[in-house]
Amino acid sequence: MSDALVEVVAAVIERPDGAFLLAQRPAGKAYAGYWEFPGGKVEPGEPLAAALARELHEELGIEVVRAYPWIVRTYAYAHAHVRLNFFRVRAWNGEPHGREAQPLAWQQLSALAVEPLLPANGPVLRALGLPIEYAITHAGEIGADAQLRLLERRLAQGLRLVQVREKDMPAAALARFAGAVIARARTHGAVVMINSDAELAQRLGADGVHLSSAQLARLERRPVLDWCAASCHDATELARAAQLRLDFVVLGPVQPTPTHPGAQVLGWDGFDALARGLALPVFALGGVGPDDLENSWRHGAHGIAMVRGSWQDADRSHPSI
Repeated sequence: MSDALVEVVAAVIERPDGAFLLAQRPAGKAYAGYWEFPGGKVEPGEPLAAALARELHEELGIEVVRAYPWIVRTYAYAHAHVRLNFFRVRAWNGEPHGREAQPLAWQQLSALAVEPLLPANGPVLRALGLPIEYAITHAGEIGADAQLRLLERRLAQGLRLVQVREKDMPAAALARFAGAVIARARTHGAVVMINSDAELAQRLGADGVHLSSAQLARLERRPVLDWCAASCHDATELARAAQLRLDFVVLGPVQPTPTHPGAQVLGWDGFDALARGLALPVFALGGVGPDDLENSWRHGAHGIAMVRGSWQDADRSHPSI
């Protein structure tokens, strides 16, 4: 195997119903018969977005309309060391068909029906299952009962990822509140993360823990929980999160927030510079709302993390989220 890194683009082509497209590698190629996300090699000097558009036209006969940079994974196969630049393709013209006679299959994460998958795709499928909205509680400001009522409304609307973050709540009250959040989330299949306290998350049966940047710096190994995330603010923290193989991170603040006036912000360009090329999904946090979702995608985000934005106007629908 050559030591040279082969640049590859890979497309997560997604229908509105959540199905995504896989293609089977044809006979005569390495890993023939394995299923993969469509894509191919980047030509020397070719921009990644241009390579994506070219490959999807050549392989599937479609024209890309909207595609967003997502995660980047490296993998050492027996025949090549590749860097897979994943894009989420959300709009296209034409009906995908195998122009190289390769079989295609629309799949749902909850019911994968094709195998085997290329070995590099396991972490990608896990990341793909993450919701695009990460809601953060603020019961300390609005009261526990009010927060739970808002939570119930948003869960009914489709919210599926929640962080319990109540820094000033006494321990006993926090345990009661977090338990109530978990109980409500369970009925909807939503994931609940506990901020900063892995022991509490394990004791209550939460899905995971969300670490502070200070905890991330001290951590020697990933906590033993199904999901583990962290708050990051710079390249060093992001690299540490990737090294510990966390599932996702929150990066910010992107824009000014009422709770931290005068704080240094990244801006969307700064966020983009840090988020692009990471191997794990990144949520944009700080001064963002539901209307910022598509802009966050353009800058390499998986989705948006919000405190007030997730709970304000909870009676209205959140179609973009």
